[in-house]
Amino acid sequence: MRVVSEWLSYRCGPPNETFKAAERRRSRPGLFSMPRALCGCAILKGIDAGLGHEVQVMKSAGDQVAPQDRPSYTMAEAARYLSIPAQTIRAWFLGLDYPRQHFKPVIRKAVPDNRRLSFSNLVEAHVLRALRTKHGISMGDVRKAIDDVQDRLGIDRLLISPKLSAAGGRKFLDLYFKLIGVPTSGQIVIRSAFEHHLEAVVHDPEGVPVRLYPWMPDPLGKPRTTIMIDPLVSFGTPVTAYRGISTAVLTDMVDAGLSLDDLATEYGLSSEEVGDAIRFESAAA
Repeated sequence: MRVVSEWLSYRCGPPNETFKAAERRRSRPGLFSMPRALCGCAILKGIDAGLGHEVQVMKSAGDQVAPQDRPSYTMAEAARYLSIPAQTIRAWFLGLDYPRQHFKPVIRKAVPDNRRLSFSNLVEAHVLRALRTKHGISMGDVRKAIDDVQDRLGIDRLLISPKLSAAGGRKFLDLYFKLIGVPTSGQIVIRSAFEHHLEAVVHDPEGVPVRLYPWMPDPLGKPRTTIMIDPLVSFGTPVTAYRGISTAVLTDMVDAGLSLDDLATEYGLSSEEVGDAIRFESAAA
């Protein structure tokens, strides 16, 4: 377990570690992804007999699709991870074609002919939820506003752009409110929710989204940074931000009779972190 513990500390790092520090740590050669016994990943056999576990190897060389754009999530999984109704996720990515309601998809899938969503798609849906905080705004109008702002600001895939966290975000909301006609009270609520949703997204130096803190117990409040989704960790399934332990695995162990304190000791987590993993899974169920 000593080697496993050292590997976990290496791969997932301490809380609040900067992105550059994490990249320096992860760039060391010879390390693989997390043992299945700890994270529930899919596996390749015989990689590291010294650990006594089968482990997953993340391949990037020669891949034509970046990890964050690989179709990886069913719409039901995306809905569960983001706490958004499944029918809403389907409408955002597939559109609606009913006699009384019709609009084209608001977000384009990473691979048009694949029904699975990418990590970047998760981020887009997460940010879009903030814009839908106040009901009464049609999705057709939301789509028109996003398209218009993308054209005016010259930004492709606006909802995952790091510019939303700076002046571009304020400009976007000003244009969005003007186009949609949101009253002042609604603007206050949406601005606050929008800022908090953006806080849950981490970009790399090139502006690519690489991590999402999906759990927001209060949709209008700040995200909990104890739970993350990273396309390079556990195949992009929810894990603890520290140590990278699968939230589903922790929940299964609690259901099997282990206490929060036992799990915290076993995996080097705090009881609060284990508790957050259980509460996240419960909210996503």
